[in-house]
Amino acid sequence: MRAETKGTTQKIHFNNAGSSLPPDVVTDTIVNYLAEEAVCGGYETEYNYREQLENTYNLIARLINAQKNEVAVVENASIAWSLVFNGIDFKQGDEVITSEMEYVTNLFGFLNVQKTTGIEIKVIPNDANGDFEIAELEAAISPRTKLIAITHISSTAGGMMPVVEIGKIARRHNILYLVDACQSAGQVPIDVEEIGCDMLSVTGRKYLRAPRGTGFLYVRKTVQDELKLFFIDGHTAQWNGADDYKVRDDARRFEVFEKNRAITLGLGKAVEYALNIGVDRIWLRVQYLANLLRSQLRAIKGVTVQDMGSEQCGIVTFTVEGIENGTVKVKLGEKQINVSIGLAKSTLIYMDKNGLNGVVRASLHYYNTEKEIDIFCDALLAMKV
Repeated sequence: MRAETKGTTQKIHFNNAGSSLPPDVVTDTIVNYLAEEAVCGGYETEYNYREQLENTYNLIARLINAQKNEVAVVENASIAWSLVFNGIDFKQGDEVITSEMEYVTNLFGFLNVQKTTGIEIKVIPNDANGDFEIAELEAAISPRTKLIAITHISSTAGGMMPVVEIGKIARRHNILYLVDACQSAGQVPIDVEEIGCDMLSVTGRKYLRAPRGTGFLYVRKTVQDELKLFFIDGHTAQWNGADDYKVRDDARRFEVFEKNRAITLGLGKAVEYALNIGVDRIWLRVQYLANLLRSQLRAIKGVTVQDMGSEQCGIVTFTVEGIENGTVKVKLGEKQINVSIGLAKSTLIYMDKNGLNGVVRASLHYYNTEKEIDIFCDALLAMKV
């Protein structure tokens, strides 16, 4: 798998929660499509690849255990999330329940509707161990609760939300349930039937190893008609007489006609690549590497692992005593090691609660190695000397 990823020969890439290194087959698929498009024409090339482009929907449906008619291909997870959240018919006094781990874009979405519509936002805290408090969720639900919106894996912490248990509560109370799976798809097995969510948003560039500018949206068939549309084009609807139209009867009503076909094909190839490996196998490997890194980081004096929670993922966050997070990132970069900075604004509620103004984020994937972890920790040790 490393041999099928050119980037592994150049860098130690521990920034998979930002954007993974794509498999060579994904890059080649995009480049070859663009080359053919330049010679044959855009519409003509799309026609030549129509079956492969259509199969992208089948592959995504397999990845998350959905029906093909419940999948829409969009530009990113933020677009996917916003399309369905803003499509809900909120009334003044409606309640949205979320967690302290919610992502900045989603929090802004809540606040915007609160300002314009008058909804109430309830935040369920984590307990002292960093685990979501299920009992608090049950207690927070009222007849006015319209939506439960949860980010499965935070962008700035290694812990995970119990999305299956939350889904059971949502179903029992017949409440709409929206899951942001931006960081989890591609590293953790996702089953929308097991989770019980009505809507799920995903990006391609992170653990799915797909191109930037790709993502997808899942909307359960039974709730599609409940959501408002913000735009309609010839792809979204069809004429029903000269003065009427009918919206299409699948999740592609949330798409637009014009999108980049080359990277859509690349998204499909990335999903296929993950399916061929097996996401369950990927998840075991990611957990093993991340736990190994956490163990070695805890052995370094002055390094504090900031991850909390009973279940943790491939995102490992830490701080280094006496060294700014940005400086750690730069010094690692000088040794050809990629990491990222988890900014306080990305998960403001969680960061404020824990007195953090940021963290260093190392996010591992299955193509990383034990040797890379050793080199990484040696580089941190050299900073402390």
